[in-house]
Amino acid sequence: MRLIISAAVTLFCLIQFACKPAADPTLKNGVWRATLNRENQQLPLLLDITKNPDGKTYTIFALNGAEKLQLDSAYFENDSIVIPMQLFDAKIIAKAEPESLKGIYYRVANGVITGSLPFEAKAGESYKFFKSGEAKSSKNVTGKWATFFMDDKGDSTQAVGNFTQTGTDVTGSFLTTTGDYRFLTGSVNGDSLFLSTFDGSNAKLFKAAIGENGILKGSLWSGVKAYKTWEARLDPKAELPDAAKLTFLKPGFETVDFSFPDSDGKVWSLKDPSFKDKAVIIQIMGSWCPNCMDETNFMAPWYQKNKDRGVEMVGLSFERSDKPEVANPKIRRMISRFDIDYPILLAGTNTDEATAKALPMLNKVMSYPTTIFIDKKGKVREIHTGFSGPGTGKYYDEFVSDFNSLMDKLIAEK
Repeated sequence: MRLIISAAVTLFCLIQFACKPAADPTLKNGVWRATLNRENQQLPLLLDITKNPDGKTYTIFALNGAEKLQLDSAYFENDSIVIPMQLFDAKIIAKAEPESLKGIYYRVANGVITGSLPFEAKAGESYKFFKSGEAKSSKNVTGKWATFFMDDKGDSTQAVGNFTQTGTDVTGSFLTTTGDYRFLTGSVNGDSLFLSTFDGSNAKLFKAAIGENGILKGSLWSGVKAYKTWEARLDPKAELPDAAKLTFLKPGFETVDFSFPDSDGKVWSLKDPSFKDKAVIIQIMGSWCPNCMDETNFMAPWYQKNKDRGVEMVGLSFERSDKPEVANPKIRRMISRFDIDYPILLAGTNTDEATAKALPMLNKVMSYPTTIFIDKKGKVREIHTGFSGPGTGKYYDEFVSDFNSLMDKLIAEK
């Protein structure tokens, strides 16, 4: 009998041990070097990982030079860490060891996976392309570059590259008429330039040969599928078309009008009393748009500081779905993330047809974001296409200065 009881106790203990879930791995706090792999190319990115006080979740930042961009709280499912990036319909799921991760970066649309890239990461490494002292070059790419990006259909996009090189380290960005490529960091090694960025939505790898004739010729791998070639020439006078002249009112229009709901179902219009006799800023945006997030990161605190001066703001969000049950949670997350204190309205989808229907008085919505400035009498005074974010350095400073000058003028008018 004692043997039977002893065997039963042993069996019970074994069952209890087998059924007890394994403890989640503990990731090492600090900077991790990660890579996304595509077509035999490695796109490097840096993550700052810290375990939260709850002992279960992690705070993770994507590091892009001066930018420290917080991703959504990460958590474990079995032996894998899940890093959501809900605003950008992306996530990373990776099998976790204390000092290594191996898994997949996924892009998602309407709950369906649209693409993926292999992902790996290692703790304690803080370089991007080359370890300290490995990169060596006599080349220097500091300056302004007249640039063209070409896709596989032969279509080209004009851009201006603006870079600063210290030693072999390079920082800067490319500006285009529809926005900038955000914070780019990398290195020069030999006669080659290497740059990358990652913010959840944008995953970009730039490589270029630095020619003796001062020409850069290279490739751009973007996201899970896109590929372009590019060429740049050092040109201190390189400029883009005037951002205030690209989007405009059609003949016969002086004003903008709309009627759209916010995420609580309340319908807003510029005829509402809250906008009467005030300067108004309309932000054409989307929760999926990194450049829009850069602009919102400026606009939201600016509005909180200046809203008592006789100015109002409203965001028209063009989402990938116009279904409220799909789009509104994304809009709410955006409002929460950036502490937005002005209404954000669901205006439709981010298609040419939808924007033309929503805003028929405009020639075209060609960029996210686009910003419309309206005076106290309801007339459109300026439309600014695109946004030069903080990754563009002096161009961002110029935008802030011009923005404040225009708003001071509109607010002061009777």
